[in-house]
Amino acid sequence: MSTKLIHIVFFIFFLSVGNSIVYSQNEKKSSTVTLSSSELLKPKDSTKNDSIKKKKVFIEGIVKRKAKDYEKLDQRKKQLTLYNEAELYYQDYEIKSGIIVLDYEKNEIYAGRLKDSTGKYIQYPYFKQGETVIEPDSIRYNTKTGKAKIWNTKTKQGEMLINAEISKRENDSVIFFKKAKFTTSENLEDPEYYFLAYKSKFVPKKKFVTGLTHMFIYNVPTPIGVPFAFFPMTDKNTSGVIIPTPGQSNDRGYFLQNGGYYFALSDYYDLAILGDYYTNGSYALRAESMYAKKYKFNGNIQFRYENQVFGEKGFPDYSRTNLYNIQWSHSQDSKASANSRFTASVNFGSSKYFRQSINIINAGSNMNNTMSSSISYSKTIPSTPLINFSLAVTHNQNTNTQVVNLTLPTFSASVDRIFPFVKQDALKKGIIDNINFQYNLKGDNRISTTEDLMFTSGMFKNALAGISHSIPISTNFKLFKYFSVTSSVNYSENWVFNTFNKFYNPATSKVESIRVNGFDSFRTYGFSSSIGTTIYGTYTFKETNRIQAIRHLMRPSISYGYTPSFKQYYDTYLDANGNPVDFSRFDGTLYAAPGIGISNAIGFALNNSLEAKIKDENSSKGESKKIFLLNQFNFSTNYNFAAESFKLAPIRFSGGTQLFDNKLGLNFGATFDPYDLDANGSRIDEYSISNGNGLVRMTSANISMNYNLSSTDFGGDNNKEKDKAKTQNIQNGGREDDLFGRGADLSNNNQTLFDNKNKAGQSELYKFKIPWDLRLAYSLTFSNDRKEKEITTNSLMMSGNIDLAVKWKMGFSSGYDFANKGLSYTQLRFERDLESWRMSFSIVPVGIYNYWNFFIGIKSSMLKDIKWEKRKLPDPRLR
Repeated sequence: MSTKLIHIVFFIFFLSVGNSIVYSQNEKKSSTVTLSSSELLKPKDSTKNDSIKKKKVFIEGIVKRKAKDYEKLDQRKKQLTLYNEAELYYQDYEIKSGIIVLDYEKNEIYAGRLKDSTGKYIQYPYFKQGETVIEPDSIRYNTKTGKAKIWNTKTKQGEMLINAEISKRENDSVIFFKKAKFTTSENLEDPEYYFLAYKSKFVPKKKFVTGLTHMFIYNVPTPIGVPFAFFPMTDKNTSGVIIPTPGQSNDRGYFLQNGGYYFALSDYYDLAILGDYYTNGSYALRAESMYAKKYKFNGNIQFRYENQVFGEKGFPDYSRTNLYNIQWSHSQDSKASANSRFTASVNFGSSKYFRQSINIINAGSNMNNTMSSSISYSKTIPSTPLINFSLAVTHNQNTNTQVVNLTLPTFSASVDRIFPFVKQDALKKGIIDNINFQYNLKGDNRISTTEDLMFTSGMFKNALAGISHSIPISTNFKLFKYFSVTSSVNYSENWVFNTFNKFYNPATSKVESIRVNGFDSFRTYGFSSSIGTTIYGTYTFKETNRIQAIRHLMRPSISYGYTPSFKQYYDTYLDANGNPVDFSRFDGTLYAAPGIGISNAIGFALNNSLEAKIKDENSSKGESKKIFLLNQFNFSTNYNFAAESFKLAPIRFSGGTQLFDNKLGLNFGATFDPYDLDANGSRIDEYSISNGNGLVRMTSANISMNYNLSSTDFGGDNNKEKDKAKTQNIQNGGREDDLFGRGADLSNNNQTLFDNKNKAGQSELYKFKIPWDLRLAYSLTFSNDRKEKEITTNSLMMSGNIDLAVKWKMGFSSGYDFANKGLSYTQLRFERDLESWRMSFSIVPVGIYNYWNFFIGIKSSMLKDIKWEKRKLPDPRLR
């Protein structure tokens, strides 16, 4: 009876525990159990009004746990033990480990690893609280105070990986490390480099502060070290100092480059102020800002100024040059507005900036002779008919002549086509129903000046302004079912605010022009019509042939245009011999002068294309595909009945095609003149065939070829990301490809030749998958205008990249000018991917742009100031 009484007492005790479940050590089944009450693990007291204050139990929420082998609850020690693949979830943290011990009396959790049968440690602890993840050897954590002691901590904070022998966590916001290794290497177990901090303090999402720190490369200590270090660990932009790069230049002395301050102004925009200083007195300043608002707009703006000093003051070779450049790129999201759009693309500054800049070496920009800008706003008014208007400011600058053309601004408006003889939404059939007209308005204020006169009153001296109105009336219809006819009448009225009066000045023996300010106008009109059709011709082969059919598509057309003479807008002056000379006061105005002669011309054009239908060898169903043999093959000319001489215009021929699966682009063209030349090589109004010199005479011809080939054409991964380094090259006026070399921004040497592809493929060393690409461009121009039979252009350009080894890449850009017999711009590029580091070397061995640049540094943006670079820049005075 006493034994049964003991069993009953124990049975009542375990029922009072709540809804917890206890498993013996022989239980192998995995389970998930919830401890859900503050009365957990505590028997109920029948005395409700006890004078003794109850002890508060630590559990303040739902606890979920799981273990593969067993869960052991020890009421005497107040401990819960989870063994083998143990998991514990409580409040905002989770723990996974080989063994977990929960001491609910001391408010502590212990997690540790296990040993397998070979003695190897397995099932290392995994601790996560919020976004913080720690993977140590073992951890002891107090759930009430937030304090923890961690052995062999492994954690990742942003780009930084941290491994510390012992870590002490004071609370949720402060962690102390002893002998902490921190690196950006992806292999924390065996990093290629790391920094060893003997004592450090970490504040999550704020900062990482260290004491004495040394750098190790492959576990070999280096003399590189600092007494203390500070790393911001926030996921938001943070203002801070940008450390300059020291060095020495042959012609400017010692320097500090690309130092300054970064301002994290807001989540939408930022600002970086950078500068260079040279001991010979040269300096440079740069301001860069990026801005963006989701679903609204994004852009960037840059301002660069350089004061370059050459030689020593007082010596003949001394010179001082001021250069500047402004770039602004703004794009509006398509979702921002359905009826309006604002865009900006600005590249404005000194003509010699990209040729003589201290920090930018961009062959594409150097060889480009123009800089251009455009800022525009357009809006559509959703009415019937639609009304469109736009406002634009443009800039065009020739970097050789330093002539600058500005429009400040250009305003244009148009009303959509109106069909007056057809009801709304009705079908338009016939010549009457298709009659339509528009109204177009354009106002311009153009300034043509030089770079020296910019931002002075002299730039407005030759400004031209005017407004143009045009009303085109047109219709189209079918004739005999197979011919399409289009006819139009165009009326335009042009208003100008200045004209020019010409006269012969006997004192200077020159014809002089006087600008007359004031409103004036002229009107022009003309008629044009064209008729055309489409002719198909198909030749079918036998079914056994790979080529199943060839189709020839021809589009012949005949056009007619008539424009009367507007002689009423012309006056005369007497030349030195007293002979009258016609001139128009509108010569040199914004819209030029109307024609004095009658134009009564008929034009002929024939456009051809040739395509083939072939069997697709890659199709399992035996399907066919179309390929173009000739994309275009066109002829055109016209005959002006009203011309006094040379009535037949030259015959122009052009063509183009794509070959070898569209990898070879071929374009060609020629011009043929039906008129003959005299003994002096001057054109005369006599047909060549009349003098026995053939039907026509070829005056010019050109051919250009572009060929792109890569290893992906023979199988492989063709998923390449767009090279971000090209963006700045294009914005500066350079090419998208690297035929003229890759641009180098020396203030940012983290540009890479490698694509951001899956790195797992890079380890396939013995599968003969060597990525490479090759581009060829050939151009030939023949000139025979006066029987000179001269090849004016004959050049071959080439560029390519190849992976020499798994993480070695080489690139080159070069070419040869056969006409001038010399090498074109030649550049060699080498790069080594050193896991967390990057090493690159580029050189231009010959020419006025010769330079070399060596760089080695850490890839991570957090540690990008840890680098070493050496360079020799070209002499800007030679460019």
